[in-house]
Amino acid sequence: MKYANGFYQLKNPDKYVGKKDPHFRSSWEHVFMRFCDENPAILQWANEAIHIPYKNPFTNRNTIYVPDFLIIYNDKNGNKFGEVVEVKPTKETSLTEAGRSVRAQAAAALNMVKWDAARTWCKQNGLRFRVVTENDIFHQGRAK
Repeated sequence: MKYANGFYQLKNPDKYVGKKDPHFRSSWEHVFMRFCDENPAILQWANEAIHIPYKNPFTNRNTIYVPDFLIIYNDKNGNKFGEVVEVKPTKETSLTEAGRSVRAQAAAALNMVKWDAARTWCKQNGLRFRVVTENDIFHQGRAK
Protein backbone atom coordinates (compact mmCIF):
# COMPACT_ATOMS: atom_id res chain seq x y z
CA MET A 1 0.00 0.00 0.00
CA LYS A 2 1.31 3.44 -0.92
CA TYR A 3 0.70 6.32 1.46
CA ALA A 4 0.69 10.05 0.74
CA ASN A 5 4.15 11.47 1.31
CA GLY A 6 5.57 14.94 0.86
CA PHE A 7 6.34 18.33 2.32
CA TYR A 8 3.56 20.56 3.59
CA GLN A 9 3.45 24.11 2.19
CA LEU A 10 2.97 26.45 5.16
CA LYS A 11 0.32 29.17 4.96
CA ASN A 12 1.33 30.63 8.34
CA PRO A 13 5.08 30.06 8.60
CA ASP A 14 5.34 32.22 11.73
CA LYS A 15 3.38 29.52 13.66
CA TYR A 16 5.69 26.69 12.62
CA VAL A 17 8.54 26.21 15.11
CA GLY A 18 10.06 23.00 13.77
CA LYS A 19 13.70 22.90 12.69
CA LYS A 20 12.93 20.85 9.57
CA ASP A 21 10.29 21.50 6.92
CA PRO A 22 7.03 19.71 7.82
CA HIS A 23 7.01 16.29 6.18
CA PHE A 24 3.80 14.25 6.04
CA ARG A 25 3.89 10.47 5.69
CA SER A 26 0.14 9.94 5.25
CA SER A 27 -2.88 11.87 4.03
CA TRP A 28 -4.10 11.98 7.64
CA GLU A 29 -0.88 13.69 8.75
CA HIS A 30 -1.32 16.13 5.85
CA VAL A 31 -4.86 16.96 7.04
CA PHE A 32 -3.58 17.41 10.61
CA MET A 33 -0.82 19.75 9.38
CA ARG A 34 -3.39 21.87 7.58
CA PHE A 35 -5.47 21.93 10.79
CA CYS A 36 -2.46 23.11 12.82
CA ASP A 37 -1.45 25.70 10.24
CA GLU A 38 -4.92 27.20 9.77
CA ASN A 39 -6.51 26.90 13.22
CA PRO A 40 -6.29 30.26 15.03
CA ALA A 41 -6.29 28.53 18.46
CA ILE A 42 -3.00 26.80 17.63
CA LEU A 43 -0.24 29.24 18.49
CA GLN A 44 2.77 27.11 17.52
CA TRP A 45 3.37 23.68 16.06
CA ALA A 46 6.21 21.47 14.92
CA ASN A 47 6.52 18.18 13.05
CA GLU A 48 8.76 15.37 14.34
CA ALA A 49 10.49 17.77 16.72
CA ILE A 50 10.70 15.67 19.90
CA HIS A 51 12.84 12.59 20.56
CA ILE A 52 11.68 10.31 23.37
CA PRO A 53 13.85 7.42 24.57
CA TYR A 54 12.26 4.02 25.18
CA LYS A 55 13.24 0.37 25.32
CA ASN A 56 12.03 -1.78 22.44
CA PRO A 57 10.48 -4.90 24.03
CA PHE A 58 11.25 -7.05 20.96
CA THR A 59 14.95 -6.22 20.65
CA ASN A 60 15.55 -5.22 24.30
CA ARG A 61 17.49 -2.20 22.98
CA ASN A 62 17.15 1.44 23.91
CA THR A 63 15.92 3.49 20.98
CA ILE A 64 14.12 6.73 20.16
CA TYR A 65 10.46 7.43 19.44
CA VAL A 66 9.72 10.54 17.36
CA PRO A 67 6.05 11.57 17.70
CA ASP A 68 4.39 13.28 14.76
CA PHE A 69 3.55 16.68 16.25
CA LEU A 70 4.07 19.15 19.05
CA ILE A 71 1.31 21.76 19.34
CA ILE A 72 0.85 24.75 21.63
CA TYR A 73 -2.71 26.08 21.71
CA ASN A 74 -5.29 28.06 23.63
CA ASP A 75 -8.39 26.13 24.71
CA LYS A 76 -11.90 27.62 24.54
CA ASN A 77 -11.31 29.29 27.94
CA GLY A 78 -8.06 30.90 26.80
CA ASN A 79 -5.81 28.54 28.78
CA LYS A 80 -2.53 27.68 27.07
CA PHE A 81 -1.61 24.00 26.65
CA GLY A 82 1.09 21.96 24.99
CA GLU A 83 0.47 18.53 23.50
CA VAL A 84 2.49 15.88 21.77
CA VAL A 85 0.32 14.24 19.12
CA GLU A 86 0.68 10.97 17.22
CA VAL A 87 -1.53 10.36 14.17
CA LYS A 88 -2.33 6.66 13.72
CA PRO A 89 -5.07 4.47 12.24
CA THR A 90 -7.44 3.09 14.88
CA LYS A 91 -6.33 -0.45 13.99
CA GLU A 92 -2.82 0.36 15.31
CA THR A 93 -3.96 1.76 18.66
CA SER A 94 -4.75 -1.39 20.63
CA LEU A 95 -4.37 -5.15 20.54
CA THR A 96 -8.12 -5.61 20.13
CA GLU A 97 -8.20 -3.24 17.15
CA ALA A 98 -5.13 -4.80 15.51
CA GLY A 99 -6.94 -7.93 14.38
CA ARG A 100 -5.52 -11.40 14.13
CA SER A 101 -2.27 -10.98 12.24
CA VAL A 102 0.88 -11.38 14.29
CA ARG A 103 2.44 -8.40 12.50
CA ALA A 104 -0.50 -6.11 13.36
CA GLN A 105 -0.46 -7.30 16.97
CA ALA A 106 3.29 -6.63 17.24
CA ALA A 107 2.92 -3.15 15.71
CA ALA A 108 0.13 -2.29 18.17
CA ALA A 109 2.14 -3.66 21.11
CA LEU A 110 5.18 -1.60 20.10
CA ASN A 111 3.01 1.51 19.74
CA MET A 112 1.70 1.03 23.28
CA VAL A 113 5.27 0.87 24.64
CA LYS A 114 6.21 4.03 22.72
CA TRP A 115 3.10 5.82 23.94
CA ASP A 116 3.72 4.85 27.56
CA ALA A 117 7.20 6.38 27.22
CA ALA A 118 5.66 9.47 25.61
CA ARG A 119 3.10 9.89 28.41
CA THR A 120 5.87 9.70 31.01
CA TRP A 121 8.08 12.13 29.08
CA CYS A 122 5.19 14.55 28.57
CA LYS A 123 4.22 14.46 32.25
CA GLN A 124 7.82 15.28 33.19
CA ASN A 125 7.81 18.19 30.72
CA GLY A 126 4.40 19.68 31.51
CA LEU A 127 2.77 18.48 28.28
CA ARG A 128 -0.08 16.18 27.35
CA PHE A 129 0.09 13.21 25.00
CA ARG A 130 -2.66 12.26 22.58
CA VAL A 131 -3.14 9.73 19.81
CA VAL A 132 -5.32 11.07 17.02
CA THR A 133 -7.07 8.59 14.71
CA GLU A 134 -9.22 8.84 11.60
CA ASN A 135 -12.21 9.01 13.96
CA ASP A 136 -10.84 12.29 15.34
CA ILE A 137 -9.80 13.73 11.98
CA PHE A 138 -12.84 12.80 9.90
CA HIS A 139 -16.50 13.26 10.66
CA GLN A 140 -19.20 11.92 8.33
CA GLY A 141 -16.57 11.22 5.67
CA ARG A 142 -15.11 14.74 5.65
CA ALA A 143 -12.20 16.38 7.41
CA LYS A 144 -13.21 18.25 10.54
